[in-house]
Amino acid sequence: MKKSKNNLRTVAVATLGCKVNQFESASFQSGFEEQGLTVSPFNKPADIYVINTCAVTAKAAAQSRQLIRRAQRTNPQAKIVVTGCYAQITPEKIKEIETSPIIIVGNANKHQLLNVALSDKDTGKYFNDIALQKEISLLPVKRFPGRTRAFLKIQDGCNNFCSYCIVPYARGRSRSLGLDKVLDQALGYADEGHKEIVITGIHVGHYGLDLDPPLHLFHLLKKLTGLTPEVRYRLSSLEPSEINRDILEFMAEANNFMGHLHIPLQSGSDTILKKMNRRYSVEQFTDTVIHCKEMVPEAAIGVDVVVGFPGETEEDFLKTYELLMNLPITYFHVFPYSKRPGTPAAKMENQIPAKIKAERVAILRKLDHKKRSAFYGSRIGKVHNVLVESERSADGLAKGFTDNYIPVHFEAKAEHINRVVPVKLEKLQERFVLGTLQIQDN
Repeated sequence: MKKSKNNLRTVAVATLGCKVNQFESASFQSGFEEQGLTVSPFNKPADIYVINTCAVTAKAAAQSRQLIRRAQRTNPQAKIVVTGCYAQITPEKIKEIETSPIIIVGNANKHQLLNVALSDKDTGKYFNDIALQKEISLLPVKRFPGRTRAFLKIQDGCNNFCSYCIVPYARGRSRSLGLDKVLDQALGYADEGHKEIVITGIHVGHYGLDLDPPLHLFHLLKKLTGLTPEVRYRLSSLEPSEINRDILEFMAEANNFMGHLHIPLQSGSDTILKKMNRRYSVEQFTDTVIHCKEMVPEAAIGVDVVVGFPGETEEDFLKTYELLMNLPITYFHVFPYSKRPGTPAAKMENQIPAKIKAERVAILRKLDHKKRSAFYGSRIGKVHNVLVESERSADGLAKGFTDNYIPVHFEAKAEHINRVVPVKLEKLQERFVLGTLQIQDN
């Protein structure tokens, strides 16, 4: 083990937001550990605190500020490094709550974070203009900490500029990680014993379009699944127009490409989709979902939904409800619209009151529970392969997800952790299924 610089011994990392942030924080932790530092819980005293912030919603921004304040209180002498989307778009807000020097590292400079944190300097901003960034930061991860399932970031940035979304301003234009680097990271995960990898990015479906020569996501998936056949792969999210026959046929045929798709919907009203600057219609979304279920009948399909977008009428909301109710969708994540300064939607008229947004969120979350229960219940009596996770459930049972993303709890031994095992789904519970392990160890 290397000796850490400047007698720094401990580091604590807090992460808010998306899977991309989680991957990047895993890279930070890998780097610190290689330099001889011990990773500590964030609520404990540490020599360095790293806060990887989020700005997607006002709540995430507030949580980012809270974590910075907590670090300052826990150890006023610690070096504090703040990065992520909130740091990128509002560094001045961070300086307003500074009680001791804070180092701010922009999203384009995350590959410098380790050296910055370990240097003798204790203040400063490390920023490039994210809009001009053409290369993706290389952030290798040795082993994904605390998880059986690992995330692999293949792409950063977004070119879509949806009217409600701050991400393109915080992450810049779409940039892809070269094929060789993606394959190296996947091999590294496999060597470390990870049995499942989630392919993630800000706009995964744009992977490879900026490479020379261009590469399509489908070809990357074929390379990955062939290179590490013992590893299961999932996709984090794809736009409706990016789910094509090649990907669905491959999902149906490949043993290690899981039957699980996450497709952002955002609204079931064409009027609202147009105001959001989403690049598909309700009809196109509907055709995509139906096509998915025709080609991969057992696949889980999750969607994202935003309610209370400016100008969303009761009729617009009912269209969203009826679409979700009638389509063969497994689950959905529901978010109330959050006004983000700097986006076109923040200036739109007819902002929806918080009370109405909360009511609409509650209605859709009740429907989400109904849809999940129906999908989970349809698999009762079937045997599915489940990756056994390292953490146990509150009732002491082993847990994991089936190939088609059903959460299952079941009796299993410690030696089954991080193994893919057959489990018979037996009984529907509130938010998961009880199962029975279908192997007998000697």
